[in-house]
Amino acid sequence: MIELIKVIILGIIEGVTEWLPVSSTGHLILANEFLKLKCSESFQSMFDVVIQLGAIMAVVVLYWKNLWPFGKKNNKFPLSKEGAGAYVKTDIFKMWFKVLVACIPAGVIGVMFEDLFDRLFYNWQTIAVMLILFGIIFIVAEKHNKNKKPVFDSIEKMPYCVAFMIGAFQLIAAVFPGTSRSGATIVGALLIGVSRTVAAEFTFYLAIPAMFGASLLKLVKFFAHNGTMSGSEAFMLILGMAVAFAVSVFVIKFLMNYIKKHDFTVFGWYRIVLGVLVLLYFGIISK
Repeated sequence: MIELIKVIILGIIEGVTEWLPVSSTGHLILANEFLKLKCSESFQSMFDVVIQLGAIMAVVVLYWKNLWPFGKKNNKFPLSKEGAGAYVKTDIFKMWFKVLVACIPAGVIGVMFEDLFDRLFYNWQTIAVMLILFGIIFIVAEKHNKNKKPVFDSIEKMPYCVAFMIGAFQLIAAVFPGTSRSGATIVGALLIGVSRTVAAEFTFYLAIPAMFGASLLKLVKFFAHNGTMSGSEAFMLILGMAVAFAVSVFVIKFLMNYIKKHDFTVFGWYRIVLGVLVLLYFGIISK
């Protein structure tokens, strides 16, 4: 029962921090200090990543009409007026092409050197530094953009080169834990001139292939190393994903409503405070 409560809490943490630009990794590494599951190290490593699939499904459910590129209803830009082309939504296909372009940097370099990056940078020092650094960048970016009109106020207006540049920021998160995937892509988009709402939405869409790919890779490595997963482990994983899904639905709605009236500065300050707490805990208290 205690283990299930831990899984539920971890699912809540994942569902909240995956979409807010505050680093789910930074929160999970702290949570694991106090809520460490009674499981193998390989399962814990896999659990921390694959639990994200629950969060991803929240995006798929909430934004399904913006993600599914087929259907005649509400098709503003059909491939053709008649025949099969009338069921093809070209605007959504173009959005997906931009997402795929943005996935190239992290998809290529991140996969090739994942194990190396984990050995070099998956530690509390890197997480604390990146929390603080990107917290400062968020504050600076918002001050820089204050009273400035965004250059790109829709995904349709974003050229492919901008999508690739946003993907390059996502690569930073893939290399340095604590950066926050959503945080890196949002701050990158803001610096390029993308509006807050569009930056957040594109980050949500970009997370779908990025997280599915990362989760699949972790699952393959887990089964290659362990051969199988116990029934209790499978239940914990499914429960964690279910909780992350439910919480993510509320968090995504909250974030989209929040940024219509506010900027990301508060998240910058939160990251700085959390980074300092990580430094204090692991550098002084836990020793």
